[in-house]
Amino acid sequence: MGVFTAVGAAELGELAAVFDLGAVTHYEPIAAGTINTNFALTTDRGRYFVRLNEGKAEADVAWEARLVTALAGAGVVTPPPLVAKDGRPYAECMRKWASVFPWRAGRHVEADHVTPAVAESFGAALGALHRAGLELPSGWRRGSIYDHDHLMTRFDRCARIDDRAINYALAILREELAIAKAGFALRKAATHGIIHGDLFRDNVLWVDDQISAILDFEQASGGSLIYDLAVCINDWCWTIYPRFDLAAALVAGYQRVRPMTTADRTALPIEIRAAAARFTLTRITDVYLARVDNPEKDFRAFLARCEAWRGPALGQLIAAV
Repeated sequence: MGVFTAVGAAELGELAAVFDLGAVTHYEPIAAGTINTNFALTTDRGRYFVRLNEGKAEADVAWEARLVTALAGAGVVTPPPLVAKDGRPYAECMRKWASVFPWRAGRHVEADHVTPAVAESFGAALGALHRAGLELPSGWRRGSIYDHDHLMTRFDRCARIDDRAINYALAILREELAIAKAGFALRKAATHGIIHGDLFRDNVLWVDDQISAILDFEQASGGSLIYDLAVCINDWCWTIYPRFDLAAALVAGYQRVRPMTTADRTALPIEIRAAAARFTLTRITDVYLARVDNPEKDFRAFLARCEAWRGPALGQLIAAV
C-alpha cells in the first residue's frame, strides 16, 4: 500500500535538486494510501513529504497545488506544496508528476480515542476550511469524480458480478442510491463550495490536542459542504455504533465557525446516508473486488453505517446535532 513506483537514492537525489532541497541523507517509503507512491525524505536542510502522483495529468496536480496553496494562505492548517526551480509547485520525476511538502509532525487519532473535545476541535477546523473555500473563485470548483452518475456506473458494474459476498450490500446500495437521487433538489439547495471529500481521521495530524495538519486534497472538488460534513460524521463519530455525543460536538465546533443554513440542515440526513453509501460502494470496487489486502478499508464497516442510518439512529443523530 502506498508504494507503486520503485524509487532509489539516485532518483530522490535528482528530485531534491529540482526542488533545491539540499543533499539527501535519508529516505523511506510511507506504506499508506491506495493511490500514490509516498516517501519521507530527509536532507541536510530538513524533512519533507514526497508524493509521486500516480496516473494523474499535470492539470490535476496543478489544480490541487493551487488550491492547497490558497487554503494555507487563508489560514487553513495544511502544508502548501514547495515550488520547484522552474516556478511550478510540482515537477516531473520518472515520467510522473511529483509534489513535495514540508514535513508536519503529528499522529492520527484512533476511532476509540475521539473525544467530544477532539470532535469539536476538528469540526471547527472543517468549518474554517469551508469558509476559506467559499472565498475562492467559483471557477475553481471542479466537478467531483464521485458524482451520482459515476457511482451508478460503479454500481451497475458490480451488479453484473456473480459474487454472493456482495449481493446483500448491493441490494441496500440500490435503495440508498435511489434515495440520494430522489433528494437531489434538497441536496442542491444546501451551501456549495470547495470540499475536501475524504477528510477521514487518517488525513488529519494532531500534536497533543491541536491539529498540526490537514492532508490529502486529491479528491477535493466543488460540492455540497454538508456532504463533506456528513463524510466526517460517518468516520469521526462512529466506533462500532454511532456516537451521537461526538456528532453533537463536531457539529457544534463546525457551526461556531461556519453556521449551517436551514437548507443545510434539511440536506444533512440525506447526505449522511449518501456518504455512507458512497464509501461502501467504492470500498467494494477499489478494495474488495480489486483484492487489496487492507482490513481497515473493509466495505462491511461502511455497510454497517448504511444499515444504521436506515433505522432510528439517523433520527437520533439529527436530534442530537
